[in-house]
Amino acid sequence: MKSILVLNGPNLNLLGVREPEQYGSQTLADVEQLCRDAGQRLGIEVDCLQSNHEGVMIDAIHAAREGVLDGSVLGIVLNAGAYTHTSVALHDAIKGSEVPVMEVHISNVHAREPFRHHSYISPAAAGIIVGLGVDGYVLGIEALVRKAGLPTS
Repeated sequence: MKSILVLNGPNLNLLGVREPEQYGSQTLADVEQLCRDAGQRLGIEVDCLQSNHEGVMIDAIHAAREGVLDGSVLGIVLNAGAYTHTSVALHDAIKGSEVPVMEVHISNVHAREPFRHHSYISPAAAGIIVGLGVDGYVLGIEALVRKAGLPTS
């Protein structure tokens, strides 16, 4: 069965607790279940990983490359959290691995603090979904499925 990795970065383990006015009340477990449900509806497996450590995220991107090459992985839905605005290393991992990545942000980062307006991920991403709440994850999954030429209905 084809799969997608949903990769969440630093502090996203605090969803539902941290700034609910910005990120909502759904927990990371809720988001992961939402993604798995979307995968089931689309006939794909969804694997979820959250890490507060940049190197773990880079390793996951590199590992996904092998799956993309053998056709088992469609890509990654990535919410890099604060690493979005700081990590050249994540940018380089995405570019170097050639894994299709849908960048997702729960909040509209462009309506927030100026330091959040720049993304190192965006130039390497296949697409960007911003400000649609946790529904952005499902849209990212659907976009990767469409990009692979698979049916979404």
